Amino acid sequence: MFYWFLKRIVLGPVLRVLFRPWVEGAEHIPEEGAAIFASNHLSFSDSIFLPLTVPRRMTFLAKSDYFTGRGVKGWLTAGFFRGVGQLPIDRTGGKASDAALRSGLRVLRRGDLLGIYPEGTRSPDGRLYRGRTGIARMSLESGAPVLPVAMIGTDKAQPTGKKVPKIMRIGIRIGPPLDFSRYEGMENDRFVLRAITDEIMYELMLLSGQEYVDEYATSAKERLLKAARVKARELQDAARPGSAAPELEAALAAAEGEGEGEGYDGLTTDPAAALDHVRDLAHGEGGHAKDPEDAAGRQAAS
Repeated sequence: MFYWFLKRIVLGPVLRVLFRPWVEGAEHIPEEGAAIFASNHLSFSDSIFLPLTVPRRMTFLAKSDYFTGRGVKGWLTAGFFRGVGQLPIDRTGGKASDAALRSGLRVLRRGDLLGIYPEGTRSPDGRLYRGRTGIARMSLESGAPVLPVAMIGTDKAQPTGKKVPKIMRIGIRIGPPLDFSRYEGMENDRFVLRAITDEIMYELMLLSGQEYVDEYATSAKERLLKAARVKARELQDAARPGSAAPELEAALAAAEGEGEGEGYDGLTTDPAAALDHVRDLAHGEGGHAKDPEDAAGRQAAS
């Protein structure tokens, strides 16, 4: 009930007027029966705009952090995500991955629509990254077809770390359903799972026009954040050898985060943004760490 209240009365009408989402391939959406919507993941708002454009109810698997916040804010956040049809999953791997698989299969076996981001997390730079094979296993075990979906422009409307989206048109391209029944009974063959997943990612690449990177997005984030952290240390040492300004330490702490959402004191953990912030601090823009030459110049002038 709450899902339809939000979609048809509260959020839906407002978002349609403000963002005027356009849809290509709506004819591919099944009127009944289970199906998996496999989408690229550019922004937090992907999980809002895609279900908005699909007439039927869609359930997304969302990271459990959204459901475990404390206080009134945490309660409201968890209520919102449940209201828009999202299920919490633990992304730590192992048994947690099996639990996520079972949650998705329960949705599909009810004959409902399931939304999945095969990349597992938001793209750190707008490119399309290697898919996780869980989607292939769910398709084979449930017999549900996979519809590739390309979200267009959500990364510009709401970049990582931005809480308030920019008003602009959002696009959704839905491709023809992919049928993997030829692999029936092979859900435990890892080579088959990889082949299916790669086929899905290829279709997503064609639909979205994104550059494909044969690397997991989580690995790319770790690499980019590590590079940002190293560069931040270099800038810190150049700014004030042997000491650490509090703002720089805060930026470095953010660079060590998981790469999604907000870091220390509202600082985005997006690698490029974290590095830009650290560079500003090292050059004396908004922090205590100053360029040594600037400091020497001011002392000589006095």
